[in-house]
Amino acid sequence: MAIFPAVTDACILFPALLRDIFLRAAEADLYRVHWSQEILDEVTRNLVRQSKMSQSQAQHLSSEINKAFPEAIVEVPSSLLGAMNNDLKDRHVLAAAVVAKAQVIITANLKHFPEEALSPWEIEAQHPDTFLIHLFDFAPEKMIKVVQLSAQDRRNPVSERDLLSRLTKTVPNFAQAVSTVSQASDVELS
Repeated sequence: MAIFPAVTDACILFPALLRDIFLRAAEADLYRVHWSQEILDEVTRNLVRQSKMSQSQAQHLSSEINKAFPEAIVEVPSSLLGAMNNDLKDRHVLAAAVVAKAQVIITANLKHFPEEALSPWEIEAQHPDTFLIHLFDFAPEKMIKVVQLSAQDRRNPVSERDLLSRLTKTVPNFAQAVSTVSQASDVELS
């Protein structure tokens, strides 16, 4: 079965915890992740602007993400941007999805991707919570493992329960689904 492609907007790659969950899910072959250099540049700018990282740290992160997912980056021809009719600030994201032949744009900024702008391209914008719920419904064991590894591999490891509590702020339905299924199937959530 072919893994479906999706483009992550910068707002998905900006928060460290959300970025980790999405990249681990892609690494687990639950979907094929894509972005453009412009999307990564936006992440880098925002990390520096909001004092989350220094310029060199943010550039290193961008470089490491590209190394880990070399097939993810897509080149967006500037001529394609004029064919997009979604919000001007996010036309590059829709254009990246068109180039990647993505079915989904994962974004918390749904208002910049109205259905009438996406439907000609047969692309759907999904909130990260919705997207993760779909992945969880498709492969619950793999998504539980993604959460467990994310908790264990942190610089300061946390319990899966603590990690899910943090995820509740941005992806509450996903966090609840993982917690409920894990508890029901006796998967340890320490």
